[in-house]
Amino acid sequence: MKTDMILAGVGGQGILSIAAVLGSAAVTNNLYMKQAETHGMSQRGGDVQSHLRLSDRPIYSDLIALGTADLILSVEPMEALRYLPYLKDNGHVVTSSAPMVNIPDYPDEERLMTVLRSLPRRVIVDADALSRESAGTPIAGNVVMLGAASPFIDIPFEFLERGIEDIFARKGDKVVESNLKALRAGRDFAHQSSR
Repeated sequence: MKTDMILAGVGGQGILSIAAVLGSAAVTNNLYMKQAETHGMSQRGGDVQSHLRLSDRPIYSDLIALGTADLILSVEPMEALRYLPYLKDNGHVVTSSAPMVNIPDYPDEERLMTVLRSLPRRVIVDADALSRESAGTPIAGNVVMLGAASPFIDIPFEFLERGIEDIFARKGDKVVESNLKALRAGRDFAHQSSR
């Protein structure tokens, strides 16, 4: 069992929370995990990405080579495209359709979505809308995205749920429950729309 993934987004979108939930789920499931992250630009709304590797055997490098990632999980559509060179031929892209327009020359949204829809193995989620609908808040959009990516990650879903409980417990039961709803809604969406 092995899953190599790139987590991508913009500062403040919850990439590091996704990584923390995955880390907790991996440890609980007795898996090895390596992670390398770049988040220095996060305070300025810049690119945030994390290489995250999970395996049932020891992992010797925390970096993912070009063309070898099983999954790109992106909470921002342009960031999904930025990391496509890392994706292997039969890899999956799971991305939010909601852009974070944080630069003056942000690509045309229609053209961006056309490129994303042309990818053979992709799930495109309106994470903000699904988060509002399922959890009552757009803040859980990152957890919706984790749920949408969960069918492509070699961790049993109940361990991801437990990871949500572990990471968000200090924020109270209401926050834990809304994040669990977001996680499940994302997974349901992926099951209905993946091809």
